[in-house]
Amino acid sequence: MNWRTEKNQTSLKYFNLLGFSEGRAMLSALMAIIYAMILLGNLAIFSIIRVDSNLQTPMYFFLGNLSMLDICYSTVTLPAMLFNSITGNRRISFESCFAQVYFFVSFGGSECLLLAAMAYDRYVAICNPLRYPIIMNKNLCSYLVAASLFCGFSNSVLHTSMTSKLTYCVSRNLNHFFCDVPPLLKVACADTHSSHVLLYIVNVFLGIIPFGFVIVSYARIISTILKIKSAAGRQKAFSTCSSHLIVVTVFYVTGNFNYIGPAPRDTFDIIRLSPMLYSVLTPLSNPVIYCLRNKEVKRALKKVLFESKFKISH
Repeated sequence: MNWRTEKNQTSLKYFNLLGFSEGRAMLSALMAIIYAMILLGNLAIFSIIRVDSNLQTPMYFFLGNLSMLDICYSTVTLPAMLFNSITGNRRISFESCFAQVYFFVSFGGSECLLLAAMAYDRYVAICNPLRYPIIMNKNLCSYLVAASLFCGFSNSVLHTSMTSKLTYCVSRNLNHFFCDVPPLLKVACADTHSSHVLLYIVNVFLGIIPFGFVIVSYARIISTILKIKSAAGRQKAFSTCSSHLIVVTVFYVTGNFNYIGPAPRDTFDIIRLSPMLYSVLTPLSNPVIYCLRNKEVKRALKKVLFESKFKISH
């Protein structure tokens, strides 16, 4: 082992995050607002689904789990980003960096599969409504959520263990706001071919295939909706499904772009923007897209607010 490698392994136990350069005050305020909105929106949805007996259906069961995933997903990155932005400290220790990678990849992979499960739920509900209660029973819903979490966390063990064993150069500048696998591979001095192959293979199974499944499901759903004679019925079905399709498309497309790897000609801003879209925009928009536009959820929310106001007044 030469002096350069020894110094690399013993004295430089941190990475530098280059995402925070200018306008830290505005960025800090924006991140604080976004994180507060994510927490309030998703906690409200999760709580309403838990307490309202009318929302104890497979669709809302998945939505409740999605809300918790979004809270965990954003909590892995946003508080640390907010701290770094406020203090101006760009350094993150090896331990904190790889812990962030582990949980970020775990929750992200789990959400990829959970969104596919939700698409299947909507497919059965619209295309096979008579058998919906039989097919989407409580056991199947629980198994789908458990399988999503298991696959997400198992996948993260592979990525984190392989990435943490790499040798990193003395200059450890990550072109990112937080630690993630692609920027870590770019600053590694060791051969990263195996890590890149693993990244591509896993991305096919957790990113491309689930997204393809979602597209096929919604193609069948749209075909069924077009056969509905009632204009009001078609409008209601389109409203429910189009919102889901929009948000999952943003999530999968930006996620796949990030992990398959941007082209060398892509700018620093594009490389940073892509992960922010699926790691921040999706948890922020999910409560609005899925629930706050839903009449049943709005009814339950008004009921909870009215009961709380009534108790306070008495």
